[in-house]
Amino acid sequence: MALPLFYISSFDPANPEIMLDEDNSRHIIQVLRMRPGEGLQLTDGRGALLTAVIIDDNKKKCRVRVGTVTTQPPPKKTVAVAISPLKNASRFEWFLEKATEIGVTTIIPLLSERTERQHNKPERWQNILVSAMLQSQQTWLPELSAPTPFSQLLHTAKADDRLIAHCLEAPRPTASLAALIHKRHSRSSLILIGPEGDFSQMEVESALAEGFIPVTLGAARLRTETAGIVAATLLCIDDQL
Repeated sequence: MALPLFYISSFDPANPEIMLDEDNSRHIIQVLRMRPGEGLQLTDGRGALLTAVIIDDNKKKCRVRVGTVTTQPPPKKTVAVAISPLKNASRFEWFLEKATEIGVTTIIPLLSERTERQHNKPERWQNILVSAMLQSQQTWLPELSAPTPFSQLLHTAKADDRLIAHCLEAPRPTASLAALIHKRHSRSSLILIGPEGDFSQMEVESALAEGFIPVTLGAARLRTETAGIVAATLLCIDDQL
């Protein structure tokens, strides 16, 4: 049975003992009822995997002694999804969770012309990413960018493949994402996913002028969060094949 996995923001490799924060301590001691001598694992979300044992079961300041430290390799391919936040916060949070489980490396809340006003919750969003990383037994935490205006992202985005998924009739995408990645096998990809109501005509034309490749995600018209997950799955699975 796998040891329980917890997140720590940083650690000192020269110090074999770590005092965990109150949230982790409470969960380990009060919820899981773990005791001194029992083992657990820790990760910093940057590839480090620490195996440790509890040496002090204080429910607020649990201390552990690190036994081994290994480094898990980063994903071979970087996958960034720039997606419009949604008025329905739970749907956007669902996307954050599932994208993390799938293996997306960067998530960019994208502020486009039709993005509805919503309350950004970066701390809550970050906690969702951490929980999903731990639940899926991963050691690499996706980077969560600050909300970024569409025009700004067009001029700063760097990736081997820069893609935009949209449903406009003109200019109509001629390539499906699945067919495109099957041919190209790029080492880095960025895809733009629009809000409810899609990108505007001007936004799509601006993206194409900057060299973005228009793609479709299938024949059905998808909700924003569903489109994000379909794109993430196709791009990340390509790395794992």
